[in-house]
Amino acid sequence: MKLSLFVHMERLDAAQTHRELYRDFIALCEIAEAGGLAAIWTGEHHGMDFTIAPNPFITIADLAHRTSTVRLGTGTVVAPFWHPIKLAGEAAMTDLICDGRLDIGIARGAYSFEYERLIGGMDAMAAGARLREMVPLLKGLWAGDCACDGPFWSFPATTSSPKPLQQPHPPIWVAARDPMSHDFAVANGCNVQVTPLAAGDGEVNVLMDRFKAACAAHPEIERPRIMLLMHGFAGRDDADCQRAAEDLRRFYCYFAAWFKNERPVRQALIQELTAAEMDLMENYAAPLMRRNQVIGTSKEVIRRLKVYEALGYDEFSLWIDSGMTFERKKQSLERFISEVVPEFRE
Repeated sequence: MKLSLFVHMERLDAAQTHRELYRDFIALCEIAEAGGLAAIWTGEHHGMDFTIAPNPFITIADLAHRTSTVRLGTGTVVAPFWHPIKLAGEAAMTDLICDGRLDIGIARGAYSFEYERLIGGMDAMAAGARLREMVPLLKGLWAGDCACDGPFWSFPATTSSPKPLQQPHPPIWVAARDPMSHDFAVANGCNVQVTPLAAGDGEVNVLMDRFKAACAAHPEIERPRIMLLMHGFAGRDDADCQRAAEDLRRFYCYFAAWFKNERPVRQALIQELTAAEMDLMENYAAPLMRRNQVIGTSKEVIRRLKVYEALGYDEFSLWIDSGMTFERKKQSLERFISEVVPEFRE
């Protein structure tokens, strides 16, 4: 099983400058490259300092000149926010810039906060339909002379300019959760990205079962790869791990608040949650975070990841966004690289 890093800039209060956050982001990515991780993934979000990632291709183009071996992936671009011709061209240009190290993760999106600002309040169902129209169009545009007359996009025969370095195209990953998304991804020869979010190992098993069912339904398709994205923390001792669980409790409380889209937002920061409000979010209690996320000493993390490897996951991506300080993220990542990664090298 390959190991990778999933990372964004995350700003929790106005005292943090965007410049400092980007420097921290780059430092974590450089540690991942030096430590031999297989990939770095970064996504797309808009108007939210909780996850700062307005265009992953710009970020990846910068990382391409700071790294040499690690693969660089969009985790993920949000299909409804793009025109297919624009996405195909920008992805291909980025693949050229990074010497063929690009992976394209693509999703329908999740935050109504973004939907109502970028695409007129569209809901998740309509976003999923756009994703399903987008993926074949990307392949067609990269192949060349692709015309479209679909429900969402319509254009005459067009070829992506430029074309990607990787042929026939960079690997495509579809973010999947429900069975229909798994089936679509496999049927279209795409790899699959999954995350249980805060649900834990029960959901990890369910997501793998859905992937296997989709593969069984399409025996004519060569089995694609599947990546598991989860929060993790390699702690030095139990107290360090408990602190990480508290940090992730706070992270998921804010994640839920952004997802509900009910609180005031000013200067891209959501109104601060009170301790009492977070106490009411029992699904994110620290003991559940400790159990449901990959939090533990290096030996505990290794044991957990070996279970995921045995289930059939091809990649585990360490989701490092957590509300922790840069120093604590750095310490955990360095411990993960020095003590966990060697157990998964071929």
